[in-house]
Amino acid sequence: MIKLIHSSDLHLGKPFGRFPEDVRVRLRLARADVLPRLAALAKAHDASHILLAGDTFDQMTPAPSVVRQALNGMGAAEHVTWILMPGNHDHANATELWRQIAQDAPANVVLALDPEPIVLNADTVLLPAPPTERHPGRDLTDWFDDAATSQKIRIGLAHGSVTDFNSSEEGGSSVIAPDRARRAQLNYLGLGDWHGQLQIGPETWYSGAPEADGFKHDHTPSALLVEIADANAPAKVTSLPTGTIQWRRAVLDLMGVEDCSAALAKILPPLAERQLTLYDLIVTGRAGPVGRVALEKESAKVAPDFLWHRADFGQLGLDHDTSDLDMIDRQGAMRAAAESLAVEAADENLSPDQRKTAQAALSILFSLSLEA
Repeated sequence: MIKLIHSSDLHLGKPFGRFPEDVRVRLRLARADVLPRLAALAKAHDASHILLAGDTFDQMTPAPSVVRQALNGMGAAEHVTWILMPGNHDHANATELWRQIAQDAPANVVLALDPEPIVLNADTVLLPAPPTERHPGRDLTDWFDDAATSQKIRIGLAHGSVTDFNSSEEGGSSVIAPDRARRAQLNYLGLGDWHGQLQIGPETWYSGAPEADGFKHDHTPSALLVEIADANAPAKVTSLPTGTIQWRRAVLDLMGVEDCSAALAKILPPLAERQLTLYDLIVTGRAGPVGRVALEKESAKVAPDFLWHRADFGQLGLDHDTSDLDMIDRQGAMRAAAESLAVEAADENLSPDQRKTAQAALSILFSLSLEA
C-alpha cells in the first residue's frame, strides 16, 4: 500500500496586487503556511509522500527568500518526501529557479523535472509530465501509455487542462486526454492548474489550490489523501480541508424587499468568521432612496469586521417618485439637478454606463439630503 497527499497551485510569492498592503501580507502568509499544514496532514494520515502538481511558485523568478523558506519548510517535515514538479508559472525552462532549488533542496525533496519514472517505493512508480514552457500546446502525458513499470502501482502527475473540459485557470499550460488514466493503466492521475478541487474520472483528480486566491470556486480549499492498496486496486481518495482564508462573493437581490438592512443581515457570515474573510457583495434588484441609503450605511458599518470588504451597488436600480425628490429639494438648483439625473437614469437611449453614473449621482444626492 501507498498513502500520499496530492496538492498543487500553491503559488508561493503571489503578489495579490489589487488589495491593500495589510491584506496582501496576510494572503501571502497564508500561502506560505500551507506547507506545514500539508506536512501535518501527511503525518496524521501516515502518508509517505506529498505530490505538488505544479505552480508551487507564482512566477519563474520568485524572490530568493520565498524559495529558500519554502525549501526550509519542506525540509523540516522529515517524516515525508516531497515531489516537486514544475507547472506553467514555474515551468521547467525557468532554469535559474530550478538550479537554485536543486542546489538548496533538502534530502526529502525530489524534483520531477524530466518525463521519466520516479520510484516512490518498492511497489510504486510515479510518472511525471512537467511543463517545459507556459503553453506547450500538446499532451505531455502521452508517454505514460508506453512507460514500462512492470507490475507496480502507477501514479501520474501532470499540470494543465483536459481536452474536453476547459479546466485551465489562465489559458492552459497543456492539453491532457481526459481518459489518460485508463489508457496508461494508472491507478491515479493527479492534476494541477485548476484551482478548485474537481474529479474528472474514476482515477483522475484536480486537487485544487490549498488556499483560495479568488472568488471563482465555491468549494472549501482542500488537499487529497490518496490511498492505493496494490497495483490492481482503485485509489481511495479523501478530501482534506486546508484553507484558512475564506473568499466569499454574495449576491443580495432586493427586488420586492422592504427592509434592505435586514436582508443584508441574513446573508452576512457569522461575526467570528469575518476577520479571515474577503467579502465581495453585489447588490441587485431595486430599492427606494431611504432603503438604499440605509443599506449603504449598514454595509459601511460592517466592512471593518472583514479582512477585506467591497460592496458593489452598480446593479441596484433606484425607485423614486416626486415625493422622494422633495427630500433633496422642492425647487432651485439642487431640485433641477435631481430631476435631470432622474431623467438620465431612466433614459433607455443612453448607454448602460451613462445611466449607471446618473443613478449613482442621484443616490449620492439622496444620501446627502437624508444626512442633512
